[in-house]
Amino acid sequence: MKDKDYYEILGVSQTATSEEIRHAFQKKARRLHPDVNKDEDAEAEFKEVSEAYAVLSDQEKRSRYDAMRSRNPFGAGAGASGSPFDDFDFGSFGGFPFGGFGFGGKQKMGVPAYNPKPGADVVIHLTIDEKTAKEGGKKAITYERFVECNLCHGKGSVQSAEIKECPTCHGTGHIDVDLGVLFGGEGFGAFQVQCPECEGSGKVIADPCPNCNGSGRILAGTEEVIEIGPRTHDGTEILVPYMGNAGTNGQKSGQLRVIIDVPAEKISPDVKFGFACIGFAVPFLLIGAFLQVLGAMLLFVILPLLMGISLTFRAIVKKHNAYWWRNAGASILEGATNGFFLAAALALLMSCTQGSGR
Repeated sequence: MKDKDYYEILGVSQTATSEEIRHAFQKKARRLHPDVNKDEDAEAEFKEVSEAYAVLSDQEKRSRYDAMRSRNPFGAGAGASGSPFDDFDFGSFGGFPFGGFGFGGKQKMGVPAYNPKPGADVVIHLTIDEKTAKEGGKKAITYERFVECNLCHGKGSVQSAEIKECPTCHGTGHIDVDLGVLFGGEGFGAFQVQCPECEGSGKVIADPCPNCNGSGRILAGTEEVIEIGPRTHDGTEILVPYMGNAGTNGQKSGQLRVIIDVPAEKISPDVKFGFACIGFAVPFLLIGAFLQVLGAMLLFVILPLLMGISLTFRAIVKKHNAYWWRNAGASILEGATNGFFLAAALALLMSCTQGSGR
C-alpha cells in the first residue's frame, strides 16, 4: 500500500497557493492524459494526480485533509506493508488519508467508509507426497485471514451502526475535476474520480467500532483441517466455503481455495516448454511430408526439436509416475495445437508456390 501524500503527488509544498496547485496539476495532467500518453501506468498516474488536485484545489477538502495529516503524520506507510491476500480493496483511490490499513489490518485515522463488500477468497498452496496423493488423508494448515470483528459482530459500529452522508462528496460517491484547468480554458466540462473518503459508497460510519474502526473485520490466524481424497493429483483445487476473508460491514466471507502441489507429478516450466517445442514441430513434420514440402519446412522442424530435446533430455531419463507423463503429453499436445494452423498455412502456401512454378 502506498502513502497518499497529495502534495508530493503534485510536486508542490504544503504551503502552495491555489495557483501553484493548479499549475502543477495542469503540467502533470497534460503529460499523463490517456489520450496523449499510451504508457501502461499513465492512466493510473493520471487518476492519482486528478484525485490529488480534486482534494487540494477545494479549500474545504484541503483543510480537512491537512487536519487528518496532522493527526497521522507518518502516513499509511508506517503500518504493515499489506496482507498475504489481495483483499485490500480501497476503491480506485483508497488509502491515506481517508482510509487504509495499518498494523493488524485495522484502519487508521480518518472517517471510516461504509462500504459493504463480500470477502475475497484466500488461496493456499499445500504440498503433499505421492503416497498421500494416492491414498488420501488429512492435513492441518494455518493461515491468516480477515475474520468478523468480535466486538461489533461485523457491523462496523458497536452501538447503533449509524451511517451518514460522506462529507467530502456529499453522498454522490465521486468528486469532480474541472477539465478547464487541464486545457487552459472554460467549456471543457469535468470528469469524475471516485471519492477517496467513502470509497465510492457515498456513506461513512458515524460511530465506528474501536476494534475494527468501522470495517467490521480484523486480521487473525486460522487453522483448518483439509480433507484430501484418494487419487488426488497436482493442481487439484479443494474449496472450503466461508473460510476465506470476511466481507466488510457484515457481508459474507469468501472461500478458502487450497491448491494441491505434488512434486512427483509436477513438470518444471523449462521442461514443460521443451515438450511444447517438440509438440510444435510435429505438425510441420506430418503436414510437410503429406504435401511433399518437408524440405522447405525443415527450419521450422529442426530448431524446435533441438530446443525441446535439450530442455527435456535430463528429465526424460529419470523415473517418473504415470501422471508426470500425462502432464508431459498435455504439454506436447498444447505445442502441437499451436503449431498446427501455422504449419498447415505455410505448407499450403509452399505447395501452391511450387505448383505455380512448375
